[in-house]
This record gives sequence, C-alpha cells and structure tokens, in this order.
Amino acid sequence: MEPTTSTELFFDLVFIFTTTQLAHYLIAHPDWHGAARAALVLALVWFVWIYTAWGTNWLRPDQAPVRALLIALMLGSLLLSATIPEAFAGGGLVFALVYLAVQVGRTVFALWAVQGHPWLVDGFQKALPWLAGTSLLVVLGAVVGGAFQEALWAAAIVIEVIGLSTGFPVPGLGRSPAERWMVEGGHLAERCQAFILIALGESILVTGSTLAQHLDLTMAGAFVLAFAGSVALWWVYFARSAPAAAEVIARAGERTGGLSRLAFNYLHPVMVAGIIVTAAGDERLLREPGADTTTVSALFTLGGPALFLAGHGAYTAVLWRIWPTGRIAAVVVLLALVPVGVLLPLPVAACAALATAVTVAVIVADRFRGPRAVPPRPA
Repeated sequence: MEPTTSTELFFDLVFIFTTTQLAHYLIAHPDWHGAARAALVLALVWFVWIYTAWGTNWLRPDQAPVRALLIALMLGSLLLSATIPEAFAGGGLVFALVYLAVQVGRTVFALWAVQGHPWLVDGFQKALPWLAGTSLLVVLGAVVGGAFQEALWAAAIVIEVIGLSTGFPVPGLGRSPAERWMVEGGHLAERCQAFILIALGESILVTGSTLAQHLDLTMAGAFVLAFAGSVALWWVYFARSAPAAAEVIARAGERTGGLSRLAFNYLHPVMVAGIIVTAAGDERLLREPGADTTTVSALFTLGGPALFLAGHGAYTAVLWRIWPTGRIAAVVVLLALVPVGVLLPLPVAACAALATAVTVAVIVADRFRGPRAVPPRPA
C-alpha cells in the first residue's frame, strides 16, 4: 500500500475548517431546516474530498503537476468552507461556482494525466459529463435561490449517487463498472480514517473554544464529559475495526472498487455527520451543563452518537457481512432516550453522560466478541 503523502495530508487540513463551519452552522440553525441544509452542504463538500481521495489513488501526489492540482483544490475547498455560513443567504453562488470549478477542473486534469491508461481514461471520460451536469445543477440552484436552491442541490446529490452507483453510464459509451476500478483499497481506508480524525479534532476544537470563553469547575467537568464522548467515538472506530477494515478492503480482489464505493463514498459521511451533530451537542453542554434538556439538545447530544453508530454499524456490516446487533441496539437505546430526556426532564450533562455510557457499552461488547476475522486473500 502506498503511504499517504504529506501533500494529501496538507490538503486534508482545509477540512478541519469545513467541519467547524458545518458545526457552527448547525449550532446557529438548530432546527430541521437548518439540519437539512447542513446535510446538503456536507454531501457536496464530501464529494469534493472523496473524489480527490480516489484521484490520488491513481495519480502520484509526489509529482509536481499533481501537487499543484492538490494545492489548487485546497484553495477551492477553503473558499467553499468560507462560504458555508452564507450558502443559503447570498453566498450560494460563490459556493456553487467554486464547486463547479473544483469538480470539473479536477476531472479534466485527471483525463490529461492518465493518458496511456485506457481503463482510467474511459472512467474519467464517462464521469466528466455527470460531474459537469450535477455541478451546473448546483449553480442553477444558487442562482434561483430559496426552496428551489435546496431542491436542486438535493437533486444534484441524488443524481451524483445514481451516476456513481451505476458506473456513470453515457449513451454510446456504456458505463464504467466498479469491477474495473483498480483502486488501492488500503490507501482509501487510510485516507478516510484521516478524515474521521479531522472531524473528531474539530469536535474537540468546538468544545475547547467554548470552554475558553468561560472556565470554572462546572464548565471543566462538562468539558471532561464532552472529551470522554469524543474519545469513545474514536475508540469505536479506531481501536479494532479501522486496521482490520483496511486489510479486508485491500484483500477484496475484484470487489475492491464496489466495496470501496459503498464503504467510503456513502457510509463515511454518515459517521462524519454524526460527529458534527455530537459537536453541536457538546457546545450546548458546555454553555448550559445544568439546563433542562430540550428537544434540540437531546437530538444533538443523543442523536449525534446514534447517527455515528448507525453509520459505523452499516460500515462493519458491509465489510464483514455480519449483523451489527450491538450497534443497532445502541442506536435504539439512544433514540429512545431522546423523549425520556425531554419529558423528565434530565439535565443536558446527564444526557451527555448517558450517550457516552451507551457508546462505551458498544466498546465493551466489541472486546468480548473477540478479534474480527480477515478473509483470505483471493486467489
């Protein structure tokens, strides 16, 4: 497996800012409308990152032209992140135009860079009209604004998923089946692990910056509780499943392309969303640790870990073809605690403690289940 280069890691640094912006957007718009908008932006930003991660599987990030491309994409991603707070309030057109430039520009560059590799040229040729079309939908949505913007951005995301799932079929050219995607699955796994770390680091930044505004014994206790929650999410992902997952994907043979598409393109953003929602809950915890739990704070504090565990449960199910009963049970318990926390009502700190306890229970159950099996290398 090719190690992740410093250029790739440098590119990833921008997304610390991105996830922070998304968490702050959710904090500023704590309702279903704000959550839906944050989800739309997260999906679009994720497309920028994950397609770049796939690209660096086939391109050489240590070569000067690719390094220049990543720096240009880094600048574009920084502009995307900067416009997130105003993406639905006047800044959407800037976001959309940068998104178009990044998605189309990267694909055109890749077409030039992979000349001499027919299967790669074929794949990028078929992806280009799909990426250009969905990017133009994003631009159109930003131009018309209002509810039409949300509808068109949602349509662009759905079309993007359909295109990727079907191999970007183009009339007269056919499609690019996942079986032909000769991808280094272990490298992609390592790249997505880095993004999970970025998201967890962002959650610590949010809580740390809130703590710095007003430090006393109660706030310090709330910070320790929030920190423990972040550590628990990290433990669920990294303690055992992350290294084993990289091995499973690396040994998947012809299934590597399709397995990587499902595990990384579709399931990892669910986990990232869970971390962002949890960070919003941690910010509320630090602001009012003793306040009664409201519906919003319960959904943030308990729903964030539930979303993360749901995504991780699906991830483990896809890789190991097992029924993730522990994670399913944890999600059910966390969601059941939402109305309990509101109706009693419990203090926000108590809800946070319960969320961490449920996540720790998943960790303990994993320890008793024994090591995950890695299938033999295909012949």
